[in-house]
Amino acid sequence: MQLENKTTRRGSFKKLGMGLAALFGVGTAANAMSANSNPKKEVVGKIETDQDIPLFSGAVKHGNTLYIAGKGAHVEPFEIKAHTEIVLQELEKELKRNGSSMEKVLKVNVYLADLADYKGMNEVFRGRFGKNPPVRTTVATYGGVPGNSLVEMDCIAALD
Repeated sequence: MQLENKTTRRGSFKKLGMGLAALFGVGTAANAMSANSNPKKEVVGKIETDQDIPLFSGAVKHGNTLYIAGKGAHVEPFEIKAHTEIVLQELEKELKRNGSSMEKVLKVNVYLADLADYKGMNEVFRGRFGKNPPVRTTVATYGGVPGNSLVEMDCIAALD
């Protein structure tokens, strides 16, 4: 008996919520979202493996969004401006390869091996994403960035 009452109440609340959503114009947005509510994940970058077991993807498209894994500069010279330039060039190549651009980047995460490099990284980073830069988080990593890079960046970007 109680299960039946809960189910009836749940259905009534759902109908009430749908009615309120339609009243406030949310129904149109919900209908538009449901038309594209099941986008598929598409791996578009190299899949890194560990002992022949998939570890992570270099880039993934999902709907109208592109996710790019961290890019580092694993070369000499070990100087923050040179490493930042290399990383930004690698991000831009991946963005273009997948139908996006620096101007469409929504979010960037920056990982520094040493927080003292923040100013030098910013000098190269500044202006690279157009007049409307993305949201950015910058952190110093404990123990350094993998692969001896002084900086690593990943990003999320919009697609056309």
